[in-house]
Amino acid sequence: MNLKVWIKAFRLRTLPLSLSGIITSYFYFSYSERSSNWLVFGLALSTTILLQILSNLANDYGDGVKGTDNEKRVGPERGIQSGKISQKQMLNAIILFVLLSFISGIALLFFAFGLENWKPLLAFLVTGILAIAAAIKYTVGKSAYGYRALGDLFVFIFFGIVGVLGFYLMLAQKIDLPIILLSLIIGCFSVMVLNLNNMRDIQNDKESGKTTIPVLLGSRKAKSYHFLLGFVIMGSSIYFNYLIDNPIIWFNIIALAPLSNHIALVNRTNNPVDFDPELKKVALTTFLFAIVNSILLSQC
Repeated sequence: MNLKVWIKAFRLRTLPLSLSGIITSYFYFSYSERSSNWLVFGLALSTTILLQILSNLANDYGDGVKGTDNEKRVGPERGIQSGKISQKQMLNAIILFVLLSFISGIALLFFAFGLENWKPLLAFLVTGILAIAAAIKYTVGKSAYGYRALGDLFVFIFFGIVGVLGFYLMLAQKIDLPIILLSLIIGCFSVMVLNLNNMRDIQNDKESGKTTIPVLLGSRKAKSYHFLLGFVIMGSSIYFNYLIDNPIIWFNIIALAPLSNHIALVNRTNNPVDFDPELKKVALTTFLFAIVNSILLSQC
């Protein structure tokens, strides 16, 4: 087994984006409730990492089997596409990460609720199983939702609503407006990354029969959609800061500074290849916002 090939297949550069929601949610919980639960936080991080790697492997398998990952693809070469990982090996890895994600998720729920609070435990268990299913069904199977222009919706649900709102609900057993705004911010950031990915691959996706939002809208309208996502992020951030009502929190706008330059660049870009570097920039901007906002909240 070539470890470097598998590490590349794990797509570790996607992890900061997936962790941003958990970090954002936890530190808002610490601020609003003046409480902490580091064990649950750690288990949430490990579960999220495992689910993200599972999603990446399943995406590699699904697109590889369907032939969407081919020589015309603009982005980085995938495991099955390169021939360095067989379909059977990838399928075995997917099964392994399903088991690891489930075990980590069960541990998370046990330490969050205990066995006596079985109703919320059961509700979150169902959510966890749906998250595992969603990670796989993005590109795997005939009914893969990533091929039906539903990827953006599911990314928003699981990165924004489940990752931010759901984790806060697990910790605090309540929902308030600021955490809803934070879920909008992280959810829209995550959709922006997917939209960039799909704008980059628009031509190959068309030819491969993969329907994405950019394929439906066309390149020009996909850029307008991208701008709308950025507008929601900025508007939600400003409203969040207003609700926190502490001058310190306004410094989180600095973390969002790269966003305006990014949107302007996307608007000028006509070569799909040029979208690829922007994927990393948006993912890191999301992570930067999560870290800076969390640090500032800890000082409020």
